[in-house]
Amino acid sequence: MILTNFKLPDGLILRDPLESDLGKKILTNAVLMFDEIGFEAMTFKKLSIKIESNETSLYRYFENKHNLLLYLVNWYWNWVDYLIDFNTNNVEDPNKKLDIIIDTFVDATKEDTSINFINEKSLHNVVVKESSKSYHIINVDQENKLGFFKSYKSLIQKVSNVILEIDPKFPYPHSLATNLFEIANNEIYFGEHLPSLTDIKISSDDYTEVSKLLKFYKSKIIKISNQ
Repeated sequence: MILTNFKLPDGLILRDPLESDLGKKILTNAVLMFDEIGFEAMTFKKLSIKIESNETSLYRYFENKHNLLLYLVNWYWNWVDYLIDFNTNNVEDPNKKLDIIIDTFVDATKEDTSINFINEKSLHNVVVKESSKSYHIINVDQENKLGFFKSYKSLIQKVSNVILEIDPKFPYPHSLATNLFEIANNEIYFGEHLPSLTDIKISSDDYTEVSKLLKFYKSKIIKISNQ
């Protein structure tokens, strides 16, 4: 499975958490804590208490909680990338393929029973609420040079390639791909917490309206480019 061995940039981790039970326990509970109390409130001290370990043990794996969050977001980017490959396998029509990608962006919460130490639903919540804090930072250029966002770039490149299959002359494939992904997360957040900022309605984790919105945007934008 791709998510148990995806390549991470040097410097993001100090020790691979997937190589030990303690490391996996850190990931499991970090996801839950980021989901429950948020990035600002979560500390390594609180996490160490939750996993019943010394705080210093966490610093053997991650230099700080920012790198821990970025590791989990990288995990999610790779998870979505994997789901796109799986869900679009043998789909030839690029327009249909892009619709499937949009659905995958919106509903990438499927539990993977082969990876029992990551709750994909909680991780999706973390990405919706906290992922911007992994790259809307003062030293983003430095971290970019270190390759910390390579997985995100790869995901966006994959989607932009599909957009160009639909319309080889479309001038903004990367921008559209990025916006489809980011809007999916923002609309879910707005629908759940700031409903006056969106026209979509969300109930009981049903994100169908978000998919419809993104497909509407896609059809209008790509249609304009063909005129």
